[in-house]
Amino acid sequence: MDLKKKILKTLYPLIMRLSKATSRGKVLQNQQRVAPAESFYRLEAVLNNGQPLDFGQLRGKKVLLVNTASNCGFTGQYQELQELYQRHQDQLVVIGFPANDFREQEQDDDQTISQFCQVNFGVTFPLAKKSKVVKAPDQHPVYRWLTHANQNGWNQHQPDWNFSKFLVDEQGVLTHYFGPAVSPTGEEVTAALAKPAR
Repeated sequence: MDLKKKILKTLYPLIMRLSKATSRGKVLQNQQRVAPAESFYRLEAVLNNGQPLDFGQLRGKKVLLVNTASNCGFTGQYQELQELYQRHQDQLVVIGFPANDFREQEQDDDQTISQFCQVNFGVTFPLAKKSKVVKAPDQHPVYRWLTHANQNGWNQHQPDWNFSKFLVDEQGVLTHYFGPAVSPTGEEVTAALAKPAR
């Protein structure tokens, strides 16, 4: 881990405290439980090891999708995401989507990202190939579904920054958006995970 990454890891608790009251602590919820116009389970991603992940295999589990970066003040969330994944592995899949969409904070290649996550945070949850998560012509299809209401049924909001989190329930319904300053192990995410699909 280089010096910049070590400093960011040390400052992470302070960054979270200072960011919580800003727009980065935003939580959006699908209050009416609007069903998606297009099925979440038709999607797929290519993992950073080149293996395809068919989202049809995720039926019956909650799925937390997170855009990640190695040089961000929120990078310490990798550890919390790993804790969450281990604690709820029977009912939750966490998928990281490394992206370089915010101030060039993910410049590494897929192999370097994977090694960084495993060595420094013990990450074992799946990481997709580096991709674009903000609205653009080359936006990853999974993030196009997450950020366009004509596909997911209600949400138009794209990630505010790295480590924004989208939660999809066991039936493929997008239920929540959590801003980057919302801890993966905090009460907002914990409460959402505890809710059974209706």
